[in-house]
Amino acid sequence: MNLHNKTLHWPGAPPITRFAPSPTGGLHLGHAFSAILSHDTARALGGRFLLRLEDIDGGRCRPEFVTGILEDLRWLGLSWDGPVLRQSERMALYRKHLDHLTDEGLLYPCFCTRKDIQEEIARSPSAPQGPDGPLYPGTCRTLTQKDRATRLATSPPHCLRLDMAKAVKRAGPLTWTCLDDDGKETDIQARPETFGDVVLARKDCPTSYHLAVTIDDASQGITLVVRGEDLREATHVHRLLQALLHLPTPSYRHHRLLVNDSGKRLAKRDRATTLASLRESGETPQGIRRRIGPPLT
Repeated sequence: MNLHNKTLHWPGAPPITRFAPSPTGGLHLGHAFSAILSHDTARALGGRFLLRLEDIDGGRCRPEFVTGILEDLRWLGLSWDGPVLRQSERMALYRKHLDHLTDEGLLYPCFCTRKDIQEEIARSPSAPQGPDGPLYPGTCRTLTQKDRATRLATSPPHCLRLDMAKAVKRAGPLTWTCLDDDGKETDIQARPETFGDVVLARKDCPTSYHLAVTIDDASQGITLVVRGEDLREATHVHRLLQALLHLPTPSYRHHRLLVNDSGKRLAKRDRATTLASLRESGETPQGIRRRIGPPLT
């Protein structure tokens, strides 16, 4: 059963799409919506559908969630091409790209705690706002090389941030292509500066979502990224990283988000009903497709 209910159009070679869940809980209807759309798009156009596990959060990812994801996808009737890619096995590659950005003078260590950042923002009468809230005030960006070396010598916990102003200047003007339901392309002007100095390696993990997803999409040869509307803004950062790391740029298709009865989008943290529980209650894959309805509006 094709969710599109219309003839699809795709310019160029058959697309390579992917579904990339984090094994931090069970999949819910929102995940099913995204996975089915990505899978069906690839299959309808003669392309390939890949599976990736974004399991860099060692504190929350669990083997049983991995098992559950694979079971849910198979139950939905989805199949993927090639082996499952796991981010937890790719830390050396992320480190290589971080070293490149460091050599280019685009990264700096940040020693600030969340409390430090909140207090600094509170002291500012007009703290700049980004898509994710107040921007990092740049406290550690202004440290001298001597101060940085002194702090690093004691090996305190720190993350690595991208010097956004330098990065944007280095990359120059950038665009990325967004596809609508009919395959019509729209070029979007990249505005990564709205995120400020984003974290590319966390204190507790030698990478971040922004860095890992950008590198992995390139490694897997993804040509069409199908994901939720909530990640549209993040695409601006990913486009910048593609330019800085000399990686290819896929096209993007951002679908609407499923919501609950109160109008709030489905999320693991809100304990959205899982596919496993729906399956146990007697729901069928066909019923799931009826529940989620047309993939785009």
